[in-house]
Amino acid sequence: MRLCALELKDFRNIASARLVPASQATLVIGPNGQGKTNLLEALYVLTTLRPLRASRFSELVRFGQPRARIEGRFELAGAERTIALDITAEGRAASVDGKRAQSLTDYFGGLSVVAFTPDDLAVIKGPPEGRRRLLDRAVFNRFPGHLDASRIYLRTLKQRNHLLRTGAARALVEAFDQALVQAGAEVIARRLALIAEMSDRLATSFEAIAPGDGGCALRYAPFSGALKTSELSLIAETFRETLNERIERDLERGFTSIGPHSDDVELRIGGRAARTFASQGQQRAVILAFKIAELENLRARIGVPPLLLLDDVSSELDPARNRFLMDYLRNASLQCLLTTTDERLVASAAMGQDTRAFFVERGQFRERAMGEAEEGP
Repeated sequence: MRLCALELKDFRNIASARLVPASQATLVIGPNGQGKTNLLEALYVLTTLRPLRASRFSELVRFGQPRARIEGRFELAGAERTIALDITAEGRAASVDGKRAQSLTDYFGGLSVVAFTPDDLAVIKGPPEGRRRLLDRAVFNRFPGHLDASRIYLRTLKQRNHLLRTGAARALVEAFDQALVQAGAEVIARRLALIAEMSDRLATSFEAIAPGDGGCALRYAPFSGALKTSELSLIAETFRETLNERIERDLERGFTSIGPHSDDVELRIGGRAARTFASQGQQRAVILAFKIAELENLRARIGVPPLLLLDDVSSELDPARNRFLMDYLRNASLQCLLTTTDERLVASAAMGQDTRAFFVERGQFRERAMGEAEEGP
């Protein structure tokens, strides 16, 4: 997979932009608040149909404009495809080669992207929601059908919770259980499958980044301790039984108390919970190892590496771990886009590679030579 060109119109603070990235490292340089992250978010939402930061699609449209448009030309399996997304306050419409996408398979065939942002570095000690999001992004990359199952689950959960809050009859609440169980079991099964695939790669990556720290392990912490299988039918059976056991509690409290929406993801260092015991440096090492493991797992499973988006991550890493990341990027044979306020932090990733650099100011992008100083005001 390779991004050949990207065009934006009225996306966040970017009125109009067209970039032709390098086949390997593309640097996007500029002060904070000028549009660097917006560029990466546009590319992320184009390739995943999910915002990287926004909670609503309407937040992605430039103020005062009716719609935003993102269009990318990609080389996929030796052929070029044009993927486009139009976004309005009502939602979004996706197209492939000028025709409306009829299914996720049509749209996502061959597309994959891994994003690494400073927000990811805070999930280790944060609430479970952040760790679930970290895992689910990786699951979606590996299993695109995860998006549909997650949407169905959350929509059904919202309906069930509404009934619980409003004191509906038990029979009416339970009428939603079958749909909840079916979609929820699919979500859990894919999470477990992805963890099984990634675990060894995570351990290897962490050992390379933090040798001697005792190793790193990834574990899913589901609603039921009896849930130790990735077999869909057994997950569904356990989920259904646990819902039945908790129905009185749910009716009393007014919400669904168990399910993949409340599960946790555990990361352990040297056998101890990283959330409790990891130092700041170890937290960063874990997330860096997770992202590399995700990327290498995709390379192994789909045959080509995904597009990598790095949003000013180097400013959050200590020098040793930043050097490790830059060395990895230089030798990984993949296409990446890196944003930074300080070119010196990422310049080594571009050494010996096909590289382009762009300077951004007030949502406008200008290609520039590597090392070229920007003019002052």
